[in-house]
Amino acid sequence: MSKQKITRCGTIAIVGRPNVGKSTLLNYLVGSKISITSKKAQTTRYQLLGIQTIDDTQFLFIDTPGFQLKHLNLMNKGLNKIVHQVLSDVDVVLFVIESRGMTEEDHAVMKLIPKDRPTILVMNKVDLMKDKNALLEQIKTMSETYTFKAMVPVSAKKNKHLDHLLSNVRDFLPEQPFIYGEDEITDKSERFLASEIIREKIFRLTGQEVPYSIAVEIEKFEVEGKLRRIFAAIIVDKDSQKPMLIGKDGEKLKQISSESRQDMEELFGGTVWLETWVKVKSGWSTDQRVLKSLGL
Repeated sequence: MSKQKITRCGTIAIVGRPNVGKSTLLNYLVGSKISITSKKAQTTRYQLLGIQTIDDTQFLFIDTPGFQLKHLNLMNKGLNKIVHQVLSDVDVVLFVIESRGMTEEDHAVMKLIPKDRPTILVMNKVDLMKDKNALLEQIKTMSETYTFKAMVPVSAKKNKHLDHLLSNVRDFLPEQPFIYGEDEITDKSERFLASEIIREKIFRLTGQEVPYSIAVEIEKFEVEGKLRRIFAAIIVDKDSQKPMLIGKDGEKLKQISSESRQDMEELFGGTVWLETWVKVKSGWSTDQRVLKSLGL
């Protein structure tokens, strides 16, 4: 009688203030781009599960929105609520900061983490640290301030030291069967991923005023073999924002659509026919009914 293989499987929350590289870290840990990224803070709006299965271990990473201490409108309060909910029900916490050290916002986020939750400090963007002695000094300071199960300097963008990070995480995952198939990378649908890809392109290709007031609604998603026909409405808060997204002669919207389609084809492994347009829904980001319909 063959001995049953012992497997580990558990949930890992990725938390931190806005713009420390949480989504980039998730994408590299999973090995596929499932979470959108940009240099603008508050890009992530949803609780997103990324799955990585290596040998006898299944890592279930939960990407969370950056915890917002300012501008607490209805949407941002909802995003903060997601962070609280995730932290109360995971096996391990990855607390992500920039390698140059903790800010006041970082300390505020750290206070949210339950003291009984195994927490690993992830010092990201280590490739930007020219003075390695300064990094060692930061590690010493962190160890004197907080009790972490491990402190791992990484560069998510350069894929540095992520194997070491996974090894540390594995030690705290419970012994139990895998929850997902070994080839699965997320629990989100293609429809959801398509809307997020479009939203990322808007963040990357437009100015500061537009992104925080937009949402993307997939109105129709059709699959025929390897062909996907996707119809997406970009929702803005004001009439004045519409031309910013469309651009002169529609060039900006064409660029958003073209770059989105390319990313979708790479992720979905097939041809994508994408149609996008812009709709105005005044006050959508403070309307509970609209937020609920968009899954926020």
